[in-house]
Amino acid sequence: MAIAAKSRRRSSRKTAASTIDRIVLGDCVKHLRKLDEGVIDLAFADPPFNIGYDYDEYDDKRTCKDYLDWSAEWMAEVIRVLKPDGTFWLAIGDEYAAELKVMATRELGLTCRSWVVWYYTFGVHCKYKFTRSHAHLFYFVKDPKCFTFNDGAIRVPSARQLVYADKRADPKGRVPDDTWIMRPTPHESWILRPQDLPEGFAADGDTWYFPRVCGTFTERMGFHGCQMPEHLLGRIIKACSNEGDLVMDPFAGSATTLAVAKKLGRHYLGVELSKEYKAKGVKRLASIEPGDPLDGAENPLASVPNTANGRVRDADGKRAKRDGPAKQRRRPAQEEPSLWD
Repeated sequence: MAIAAKSRRRSSRKTAASTIDRIVLGDCVKHLRKLDEGVIDLAFADPPFNIGYDYDEYDDKRTCKDYLDWSAEWMAEVIRVLKPDGTFWLAIGDEYAAELKVMATRELGLTCRSWVVWYYTFGVHCKYKFTRSHAHLFYFVKDPKCFTFNDGAIRVPSARQLVYADKRADPKGRVPDDTWIMRPTPHESWILRPQDLPEGFAADGDTWYFPRVCGTFTERMGFHGCQMPEHLLGRIIKACSNEGDLVMDPFAGSATTLAVAKKLGRHYLGVELSKEYKAKGVKRLASIEPGDPLDGAENPLASVPNTANGRVRDADGKRAKRDGPAKQRRRPAQEEPSLWD
């Protein structure tokens, strides 16, 4: 069984009151160097992926060597400011996931406790390869024997409890797995959307299903293209920090990490290179209070209609309600590809 939360060794160093619960404007390496060593409880970083994204203040088209050298620089500073029992989560794309994982563990001395796959719908459409619909979330700790992991805050019912009514089942449930996706069996067909088989993304895995925050979502801030779901950050912050802890994001962006930290009763510190992103992030933080509910659906599989209860497009291009067997539809729908039969 994985180690639960150990007795926490608190650092005697403290950050000045003026440096917390705010977003600092500027380069993250420069500002991290101003912090004392060992003052951050939890760091979450969603850095640029170096894939040519159009940021307003950052060049996302570095050479491979330049990007990796820069990554080593800012990650080393994150590790320095973490408390001895601190935790670091890194979100990264396919292009540099392997390099940064090796860098963090073999060169910078962290321990990787989980390699989580974040699976999302509304992925980036690709013409000549499979549609990108995932990102990597690395869960690192400084000390593999002393760290915060609040398993009680994120436990889910186990199959022993729900399916087998096994008296040996832990009444508190179990800790989620690190992939939340179902492997098809010979007796089951492929599914088009995760909502069509919600039990396939059980909450007890290491592949996490959360939709991206798309432009039509009510929680979309609108000023940053890479906004993360609040419930995804909520799971991380609940598990790997405690109320009153200091949560830091060196790439504040849309300020989601900081917003969730504030809602969950944590202190927060963000660094942001863009003046526009900082100003709008500050405005977002001013609009919320500790204890406010997290935006979005906690269980998106249950909150979004499945394909059978959704709408389909008929052969003539018009939309028809799919509310029963095919013979009840007003017009015959186009046949689905055989892959989904």
